[in-house]
Amino acid sequence: MGETDNKNISVSVAGTGCISALGLNVNDCMQNMFANVRNTTFPNCFSTDHPVKYPVFQIPDKFNPRISLKNNDLTLTAQLGLAAVYQALEDAKIDPCDLKTRRVGVCMGTTVGCTLNNDQFYIDYKQDKSPGMDPVKRFLNSNPAAVVVKEFDLEGPVQSVVTACASGTDAIGIGASWIKAGLCDLVIAGGTDELCRVTYNGFISLMITDRNPCRPFDQKRNGLNLGEGAGALILTAVPQKTSLSSRHKCFMTGYGSACDAYHLTAPKPDGQGLKKALKQVLKQSGLDRSDIGFINAHGTGTKDNDQVEDLVLSEVLPGVPFFSTKGYTGHTLGAAGAIEAVFTIQNLINEKIPASIGFSNKDETLKSSPVRKAQKLSCKAAISESIAFGGNNSTLLFSKI
Repeated sequence: MGETDNKNISVSVAGTGCISALGLNVNDCMQNMFANVRNTTFPNCFSTDHPVKYPVFQIPDKFNPRISLKNNDLTLTAQLGLAAVYQALEDAKIDPCDLKTRRVGVCMGTTVGCTLNNDQFYIDYKQDKSPGMDPVKRFLNSNPAAVVVKEFDLEGPVQSVVTACASGTDAIGIGASWIKAGLCDLVIAGGTDELCRVTYNGFISLMITDRNPCRPFDQKRNGLNLGEGAGALILTAVPQKTSLSSRHKCFMTGYGSACDAYHLTAPKPDGQGLKKALKQVLKQSGLDRSDIGFINAHGTGTKDNDQVEDLVLSEVLPGVPFFSTKGYTGHTLGAAGAIEAVFTIQNLINEKIPASIGFSNKDETLKSSPVRKAQKLSCKAAISESIAFGGNNSTLLFSKI
């Protein structure tokens, strides 16, 4: 495919998959979202000595991972990611066997998945107990992107993205760039993460975890709740002169990314990185601000994040309805951007947006407030955005046109 042809390629979303505490598939997630379901619990996959228990959004015990003989010893992070990919392929009506006949890339985001989530191994090692190497082998076998490649015997570009809470968003944006560059005609992209004692205790130590279910943008917000899950998209190339198939859900029209270079964990108070990422995604899409119908905000429920995000949205996209879905799923870290991309796509297609659950008290120090009640909303395009540790800010724009 020549350079001239590449300029006429659009990126289509052909299928989506999602697993979270809200539901084990996309339909269940959406149904529960509009029923205002919040499945919070306390972690039962690990224990801590912390005197206070903080709620989390944990995957239901009935989750049944789909693992082939090629990948039979995986971390939960890899299992969740693979299951979401299978869902997305099924939604796109793509037989996994047919992937070998196409140029397929894989780009998956994660954070917990890049760490050795095997505390007992380290504890035993430090106590000179000579632990077995099975946990280490499992970790090495569980790179989320490599697992997908191995599962379907793919030979295209492969990348795991670790940019903190923007990992899933960046993975989708990078995957779309491969299609625009003519490297692939199909990309499997998304993000996946599991609950982990290290991150659970880490966010508690930062004093940004709420003892109650989180309340994004609320006056009484007091931090986030962690969650786990996975989201996956099937991105395909659509030459400009080619008619769209029934598999087409929407276009992935733009991707913006910018770094604050300000602080390891705190967003820059003036939100310059997020402003750049939003302006970049609008410019890349060729759409006007008036075309944006709603924004799926990062909305963690922490004091600083919500304040900066409100400041930026009121300046760059004033008056555009926004909401946070982390009140339904918790903050799933490396999976958050992918899960929220799936939700954004479904809301765009279904022409309705959910209430920003947990929000009830307007913060008079903020310039705007999220959506209080679910509402019908027909529009051309929508934005999903992520604000991450390390100053990472990433945005995705999905459109019907």
